[in-house]
Amino acid sequence: MKRYSFGKAEHLCLTKDIESLFAEGTHSASVYPLRAVYRRIKPGSKPAIKVLLSVPKRKLRRAVDRNRAKRLLREAYRHHKDLLPAILAPDEGLHIAFLWLSDRTLPTAKVEAQLVKLLRRIVEKETASS
Repeated sequence: MKRYSFGKAEHLCLTKDIESLFAEGTHSASVYPLRAVYRRIKPGSKPAIKVLLSVPKRKLRRAVDRNRAKRLLREAYRHHKDLLPAILAPDEGLHIAFLWLSDRTLPTAKVEAQLVKLLRRIVEKETASS
């Protein structure tokens, strides 16, 4: 896997997986303007970490704003996804949904800094629970 890629295989797309992520045994962490909902899984295939990005229409009414927010999230995650594999055992996987909470777009540096804080918070919680 390329270090700074975020290909289709890493996207959480299956409806069954998304429903189970939000339904059962999930954990969450928040750092404004983001909230992460995540769940450990037994992976059936590679990659072990799959991500869903959600920017609701209720928060950002204009499509250009939603698309920009998703682009910022994708780019920030792509650069800092190396923080996550350290917490996983070889036979485990992780599903994560990043939800946008703000009602306006934010600068790139702010979004990236907050996503890094959020990823570190997830790593702290999971290492403490293991």
